[in-house]
This record gives sequence, structure tokens and C-alpha cells, in this order.
Amino acid sequence: MNTLLGRRARVLAATTATVGLVLVAGCSSSDGGGGTKTAAGGVELAKAGQLTTCTHLPYPPFQSEIDGKVQGFDVSLIDLAAKNLGVRQEILDTPFENFKTGAFLNAGQCDVAAAGMTITAERKKNVDFSEPYFDATQAVLVDKKSGIGSFADLKGRKVGAQAQTTGEDYAKSKGLDPVSFESSDAVLNGLRTGQVKAVVIDYPVVQGWLKDKANADAFKVVDNLNTGEQYGFTVKKGNTKLLAAIDKAITDAKADGTYKKLYEKWIGPYDASAASPSAS
Repeated sequence: MNTLLGRRARVLAATTATVGLVLVAGCSSSDGGGGTKTAAGGVELAKAGQLTTCTHLPYPPFQSEIDGKVQGFDVSLIDLAAKNLGVRQEILDTPFENFKTGAFLNAGQCDVAAAGMTITAERKKNVDFSEPYFDATQAVLVDKKSGIGSFADLKGRKVGAQAQTTGEDYAKSKGLDPVSFESSDAVLNGLRTGQVKAVVIDYPVVQGWLKDKANADAFKVVDNLNTGEQYGFTVKKGNTKLLAAIDKAITDAKADGTYKKLYEKWIGPYDASAASPSAS
């Protein structure tokens, strides 16, 4: 089911409990309604006392609602940056197309965008990216009864992909005409309900989805496409202080083992190659 069409933007509290406790004691300003909008290191924020993150839900394991809270790999990494800034993270659910243009960042509604977003030259024209924090591949997920054995078999088949994503772009670049879905959940539901026979989607999303035995019994990955994609967080162009704070959080997490722990918690067995080298 497409759960996001027509949904108005709404603010959802981010979740890491230990960080939340630290921030209650260590915020540089009282709350989002008043006080200074300057955090540690001179970072200017959209709202006082909080790092406002734009995302697009759901996109597990990077961000999704679990027990009424937004949680995931991206959320946990941005929590680290918020902690260093002495503020809490708040999450704003927004349409994915805004991530390409940086609209919400430019309008001052968000400080950072975190949505499992691939770093591309086209997107760099509108936003500034953090250093890469995740190496991603695209998976071809199919109904086991479909007779599809690889990406090459998708020609002439009804294939699904999430709108405005690199998975959709890749499918189109190879001559396919994918059915577009609004969210990753909608893509997978389209496969489950027979609207499409295969989907091209980020492999980490598939990893989490196939943990459900019912899904694993009926569907399988038949191809893994190494498209050279890397994920990054984005800020408004020229927001160098916030970008530096986010890069530091990523670098420190990789150095002290926090990244590995978060990866294993949200994604699965850790492969050192998944931790992209720091940007030079």
C-alpha cells in the first residue's frame, strides 16, 4: 500500500535513547521554540535546540517508524552529530523529490537530509554532500515462480522501482520501463501483491525484508548490481560548519567501532568494505 501519498509533512522525534538522555542534560538552548539557534562550533540551526532532519519514510533499515518512533541506521548516525552539537535530533517526513532539489534545506525547514541518498553529480548541483557513509548495490528481487533468473531476464517483464531513485534510473538506462512506486514499502508491496514480477531496489532494503520468513519463502534475489553507489547526507550549499560536524561524526564512528555496531544492529553482518573511505 502507498502509505505516503497525500500525507502532510510531520515532525517525528528521533529515537536513540542514550543520546536523548545526554541531550536533555547538554542542550545548548532550551527548546525549539526559543533561545539561540547556534549550536556547538558555531553551527547555525533552523530551530533552537534541535538538529532538524528531513527524511522520507519508510526506508528500512535506514529510517522507519518502529513502535511509534523513527529509527534506523541513518537516524543513529545523525544522532551522533546531534550529540556532538549539544542538541537533539528531530525528523521531518517529506517527499523524496525534494531531496534532489534541496528545497527544504534552502527554505530553512531542515538542517540536514538523511534518506539513504546516493551521491550523484546531478544532486551535487543543488546540495552539499557529506563524506560517503555507506556503499550500496542494487538488487533484483523476484517472485520465485516468475521464471526470472537475472537482470537480463527483466526485458519484457513488469518491473517495479521506487520513483526518483537511482534504482529507477538504472532500470531505465538499461531499456526497461519500470512501474514507479512512491516508497520502498510500496515497491515491495507491489511485488508481494503481483502488481509487478520483479523489482530493482537497494540491496540493504531487501536484506531486511527477507528476514521475514514469509517473504523469504516466496521471493528471492537473483542478481546483485554493483552500480558504484555511495550514500551521503546533505546540507544546504555552503553550510560548511554543519557539514564538518557531520563528517566528523561519521569519521569518529568508523574509528571507534560505533559504525560497526550500528551497521550490525540495523543492516547485518559487517563488511569492512561497506565503510567508505573518508573523503579527501
